[in-house]
Amino acid sequence: MCDTSMQEQADNTVDTDYTPIYDQAVEDGAITGWGWMAHHTGGKWRRILYHTASSMEELLSGMETVGQMRDEKMGDSDGVSKACRSHDDYIWRSVAGSGRGVLTAPRGKVGLSAYHVCKISKESRADELLKAVFAPVYDAHVGPGKLSSWGWSEHIVGGKYRRLATMTAEDWPTLLKMRESIFSELEDNELGDEFVEICGSHSDYLWEIRHASP
Repeated sequence: MCDTSMQEQADNTVDTDYTPIYDQAVEDGAITGWGWMAHHTGGKWRRILYHTASSMEELLSGMETVGQMRDEKMGDSDGVSKACRSHDDYIWRSVAGSGRGVLTAPRGKVGLSAYHVCKISKESRADELLKAVFAPVYDAHVGPGKLSSWGWSEHIVGGKYRRLATMTAEDWPTLLKMRESIFSELEDNELGDEFVEICGSHSDYLWEIRHASP
């Protein structure tokens, strides 16, 4: 959550200071990828900083390594921390998606995230339905002039949101057109109705993807 009058300062810090640090961490193998996204439309979150790894242990170790690299290079002159003084932490595990997964497939320049509140006792059924019903439709909408990527992730650590659905594209018209087409194909599907019964509430965000590596 950021002071909107200082968001540009945070973005500039990521461009000039965070990028070489995180890129070096990827090159060194401490993490497998990272990204920075700017709020376009949605709720209270104004920026997202994420990094990825192959396991929980590597994820936490990578986070510590990057933190040490930031402290050594930047000290107290972190424009992100000054502009964005509070945040929510989540750890997600990729369940399904295009390419190698939700956070590691090549991403477009803009994205949509749907953060789902689900019935915990039925989450595994929601994942089954996602793979059987939604995934083939999403896959058919990935390609040139379509979506760049899509993904579905399960909650490991964090707040109330239990599942994360994402899709990215090269521009807003393409993203919104593909979203409408996907929803149209899934309309009046009984299994889709079962999914909604399990994960019936969600919050949507549109993001500008300023950095996504690899």
